Amino acid sequence: MRSSAAYEMTSRDIARARGFVRDFLSTGQSVHAWTVSGRATDIAQLVVSELATNVCKYAPGPCLLDVESDGTMLGITMWDSGAVLSSPSPADPTRVGQHGLELVLAVCQSFELRREPVGKRVSVQIALHDDADRSPSGQTAW
Repeated sequence: MRSSAAYEMTSRDIARARGFVRDFLSTGQSVHAWTVSGRATDIAQLVVSELATNVCKYAPGPCLLDVESDGTMLGITMWDSGAVLSSPSPADPTRVGQHGLELVLAVCQSFELRREPVGKRVSVQIALHDDADRSPSGQTAW
């Protein structure tokens, strides 16, 4: 299943993007009988919120959000017109703010950032099922 939405990415659109992903997962559960953990829904909304916030702050303007899933993994892709490729700041628990990309990297199974002819595209994958033996990033828990 796939779905897309376009935004101008104002601060109001961040909540709309979260709702779009939440509704997508809810539809997958009701129509396709996907098993989606509450944690996966929360993580998906967090990731979209962080990606959308970056667009709003650093590349305001048109933004496209694509989501797709086979019922086990959720793919989220966000395109914006900004030319600057984001990079996570080094870990620093004393730093106030700018932890969004660190969070995204910590909770996603994959992360890809690529330059497009116009702008850039960020793609992530999130597991829809909880696995008690693995952390969100796929690393074995200690």
